[in-house]
Amino acid sequence: MHDQGTAAAQALRLVTTRFPDALGATLGGSAAQGRATSSSDLDVAILLPDSDISRREVVRHEGRLAELFLNTLVDIPEFFEWDRARRRGTVLFIYDQGLPLMDPHGDLSRTRAQARAVLAAGPPPLTSAEWERGRYGLTCFMDDLVDTPSANRYEQLCLADFTLREAAHLLTAYHGAWTGIGKWLPRRVLSADPVRGKALLDGHQALAEHADPTPLATAAEEVLDLLGGPLRDGYAHRWRGA
Repeated sequence: MHDQGTAAAQALRLVTTRFPDALGATLGGSAAQGRATSSSDLDVAILLPDSDISRREVVRHEGRLAELFLNTLVDIPEFFEWDRARRRGTVLFIYDQGLPLMDPHGDLSRTRAQARAVLAAGPPPLTSAEWERGRYGLTCFMDDLVDTPSANRYEQLCLADFTLREAAHLLTAYHGAWTGIGKWLPRRVLSADPVRGKALLDGHQALAEHADPTPLATAAEEVLDLLGGPLRDGYAHRWRGA
């Protein structure tokens, strides 16, 4: 693990060197939590004057990759709503839980307060059509997972990934909680539902290690039972404009 203070100092040098007009900056991700490794990148959210342009950039600074979330002050409200609509809140969490690097005029403090208000409201609920589509999709993945011979490991492993992702998406939505991708998927689903989330993750691991689909299929069906059960016959989806 790399020292949190070292990462913060490096991130601050990046901001002051590349963005001398920055109105605020905060360090997020594993580096802010003191869990970064030698290969971890820096996640940095930077506030820019309204004369600049909101964007996302990946740069290398002092030999280390850095992912930069750059937003003008005027764009922040709209961007936060976009981040909320994705139900992941990636940048919202950086502002909420990150390590402040600079805040010369108080803009960062005000932006952090805005982020916390959006996070407190939670992600938007799924529509009835999204719930049905999710139930149907997870049911299909679960059925295919059980039906796929363990000798066909390529298909079995792909189906396990899709089953886990769809089940985690629905389970976090059921609890009105934020979801995630990559390494944030297990963190978010365990936070939302420690028991059912662990069952999904344990089931996924059991399939990966022992080619046994039963624990993951059972855990997925438990999620579906929360939502009205598996959805097969009777599902209908109308295309927009039809």
